[in-house]
Amino acid sequence: MTTSVDLARDEEVTPRKTNLTVALVVIAMAQLMIVLDGTIVNIATPHILTDLDFSQSSVQWVVTAYALAFGSLLLLGGRLGDLFGRRRMFVLGVAIFAIASLLGGVAANGAMLLAARGLQGAGAALASPAALALINTTFPAGKERNRAMAVYAAMSGAGAAVGLILGGILTEWDWRATFFINVPIGLVVAAIAPRVLVESEGNDGSLDIWGAVAGTVGLFGIVYGLSHAGQQGASWGDFETLFPLLGGLVVLALFVMIENRVKHPLLPMRILADRTRAVSLFSMLLIGAGMFAMFFFLGLFIQQVLGYSPIKSGFAFLPFSVGIVAAAGIASNLVSRVDPRWVAGFGGLLTTVSMWGLTNLSMTSSYATNLLPWVIVMGFGMGFLFIPLTLTATAGVDKNDSGAAASALNTAQQIGGAVGIAALTTAFTHYATQKGNELAEAGRAAMAKATAAGQTPTKEQIADATHQAQLQAQTFGSTHAFWFAAGMLLVGTVLVVALLGIKHDELATEEAAVHVG
Repeated sequence: MTTSVDLARDEEVTPRKTNLTVALVVIAMAQLMIVLDGTIVNIATPHILTDLDFSQSSVQWVVTAYALAFGSLLLLGGRLGDLFGRRRMFVLGVAIFAIASLLGGVAANGAMLLAARGLQGAGAALASPAALALINTTFPAGKERNRAMAVYAAMSGAGAAVGLILGGILTEWDWRATFFINVPIGLVVAAIAPRVLVESEGNDGSLDIWGAVAGTVGLFGIVYGLSHAGQQGASWGDFETLFPLLGGLVVLALFVMIENRVKHPLLPMRILADRTRAVSLFSMLLIGAGMFAMFFFLGLFIQQVLGYSPIKSGFAFLPFSVGIVAAAGIASNLVSRVDPRWVAGFGGLLTTVSMWGLTNLSMTSSYATNLLPWVIVMGFGMGFLFIPLTLTATAGVDKNDSGAAASALNTAQQIGGAVGIAALTTAFTHYATQKGNELAEAGRAAMAKATAAGQTPTKEQIADATHQAQLQAQTFGSTHAFWFAAGMLLVGTVLVVALLGIKHDELATEEAAVHVG
């Protein structure tokens, strides 16, 4: 017999259809803010470098600190949502994010800014998996969920480019505004969310503290080791490179052992046991590495080498946003008729070709012919990638595991970005230093020849020659970093086409999907 209490509980767990649109808008706004902040500071990076005395190789931590904290804490954030309610964690995460943004805006030195970026990442780690899990459990499988996922994926992808545009506009005024902008948005979202989002039912599991510690420490060690190797004067044989790298790998192995033994794991291994999900997550890691690297290195290149203003740099990425939104709409319709491996494979091919195009940049490149085509192609490629991989990474997950699955997906993307920037900064530093040494040697030889001929260069000529050599070295390092990024994207594409076996009709119903709960 159905009682009034049962009806009230059903109404609490299942949102009314009239609220779905408003709920999706709130979730999408939060996700846009979270992803946007992963790139909004890219345009401001040259100004932060100067104002807070960062070095060229260490300024990457302004971006990496956020991605690292976000990615390494996502599994914990997802589990907290499963245990204590996803709406509660969503609101808490957004509020922490807003407060951290305020601290970043008033940062007096580099250490305070990096701490604020880490706190932003922690807030995002609470809010983002809750947002995706709420979509996955609220919208029925099929067209409605595909459309909801399309909006979410569009915010996830386009948010990166929107961040660059908004970052350019705000940096023209003051780079600190790139942090302050999050404060009112975050507070409004946190205030509205309890009124339109329905709380999920918590479960009786316990929190896997040791798993959380091992996962966070392991991921941090790997990214820190890669980042240190990319710093000026560092090498792969340095203790500060090898110890964190090897230690991080050992601790991650320990994390897997812990997750296999505890009763309520942070990341149930059954989630990764499904081949479709494992391929989706690993491919998303590689895609995140390539995409974040493009924004980071291209953002620096077009300002420092091509001489674009911050606002012009931001709008240079506008076609990316248009492309990813357009492609996401097309892909959300295609996945109900075409197997996801082909949709994602096509997107991966586009992104690989786009990254290859960026390897041909030079100091005299023009926007219309050397940048615009590849920015557009990259946007379309990412749109075709995000939709099917988001669906396949979360398809068939039991509701009790939906938070962990959402966390794993976001972790793959964010850690991929952190690892990608760290690894490609290593490549950039190596090749830029190599080119710089060659040019310095050539410059010394030219100066000696000119002096012998009685044509001693002026200080202005020497300074100009030195500046041009620095720009040539930066261009050489950037294009080689793009080669490595293209390789990452190509590997991800091959894996998707070869191993992503789920059919399009299996995404239409939960019953047909693989059940891992």
